[in-house]
Amino acid sequence: MKVVGTMFFENQKLLIDKPRKRPTYQMIGGRVEEGETPLDAAIRECYEELGDEAIFDTSLLELVMEFDEIATSDGVTAIHFYVFQYHGTLKGKIKTSEEIESFKWYESKDGNDILSNTLKNEVVPYCLNRKLIK
Repeated sequence: MKVVGTMFFENQKLLIDKPRKRPTYQMIGGRVEEGETPLDAAIRECYEELGDEAIFDTSLLELVMEFDEIATSDGVTAIHFYVFQYHGTLKGKIKTSEEIESFKWYESKDGNDILSNTLKNEVVPYCLNRKLIK
């Protein structure tokens, strides 16, 4: 299965969201649907999860990471993960939805216990190594 995530930063903090059906925060993103490129999926998922009042320029998305992992949800499904970085400032207003319970601007002092395995094992270390988050 192919999955995408997008990193938005503000003041050296990473935007993450908490789905209503999950106990941990995850990246803005989701599954790549049939016929979509990873970039198409990332753009669609950003609009779906951030809401229709979030404003960002899709030309400022860059693929910065790819890795394979096993889905946390079932411990069996193999996933190929594409991570995009937004090189701009997210504007407008982000809104919760039926799917998304809350958003958080994450920094390392918030700890790892609230994070999905993808964030904990791959994305946050990447961000810390590049000084994208504090």
